Amino acid sequence: MAAMRARALGLLLGVAADAVFGDPRRGHPVALFGSAAGRLERAWWADSRPRGAAYCSVLVGGVVGGGVVAERAVARSWSGRVLLTAAATWVVLGGRSLAGEGSALAAELTADDLTAARRRLPSLCGRDPSSLDADGLARAALESVAENTSDAVVAPLVWGAVAGVPGLLGYRAANTLDAMVGHLSARHRRFGWASARVDDVLNGVPARLAAFLTAGAAPAVGGRPARALAAWRADAARHPSPNAGPVEAAFAGALGRRLGGRTVYPYGVQERPTLGSGPAPGVADLARAVRLSRVVTGASAVVAAGVAAVVPA
Repeated sequence: MAAMRARALGLLLGVAADAVFGDPRRGHPVALFGSAAGRLERAWWADSRPRGAAYCSVLVGGVVGGGVVAERAVARSWSGRVLLTAAATWVVLGGRSLAGEGSALAAELTADDLTAARRRLPSLCGRDPSSLDADGLARAALESVAENTSDAVVAPLVWGAVAGVPGLLGYRAANTLDAMVGHLSARHRRFGWASARVDDVLNGVPARLAAFLTAGAAPAVGGRPARALAAWRADAARHPSPNAGPVEAAFAGALGRRLGGRTVYPYGVQERPTLGSGPAPGVADLARAVRLSRVVTGASAVVAAGVAAVVPA
């Protein structure tokens, strides 16, 4: 029971640390992991699914193993377990950074500074900003805020609640690899297949929880839960991502806007299905999406702490 309470308290403290301090400014562990993963990719790359699976297994397995060792090292100290969980949660969460980048881009668009907004968009998503107008930039950022509310906030908290520090760190490692190699570029279509599939599995339940919490939070942005649930039910399955679909559809319904359409990446163009039934989003809707993301973050922290308090540690 004490270990379960330590995990729950650590998660809440980590969420608070992210809200107050944001990402560590120097030597961010996720950035260091990404650098190491990039070096290993350059050494191991082959146009091969088995080689990519080995790459993913070594990196994610190594991080999970490190989390297990760290938890065992503080197993006899209640305060040590709390602080370790809090530190790991702070490191893996991206809630404040996500909201901050979204808000800053919204402010730049409001000021008609498209040059600054185009420079900022890559910090939110991997789309090509060069051909996007203000509404296109707002839509791209809004969809990224929706997806990353699940990926960077809800999912790590879910895995922290059920699997502690190894869950927090292992999830973040897998999600980072998906962002690095799990896309459809010519180089990564086969090598990154395993990383993408692992991320899909790990995000399955969290994405649905994020969509449900988004529907519940709809009144915070003038929306209706029923409309968010209806958009999720009607449109999510048409999205090319099994996990981004529910969250983006729920955001579309909660905001009363229509997402999707032509989406340009450096490696090609996708014609995304539409999500939701309202008008296309504008610049003002990006600020609403950031507010919705913050409410979902708070709700997911409460849910995660509740789960951690009852799941054996």
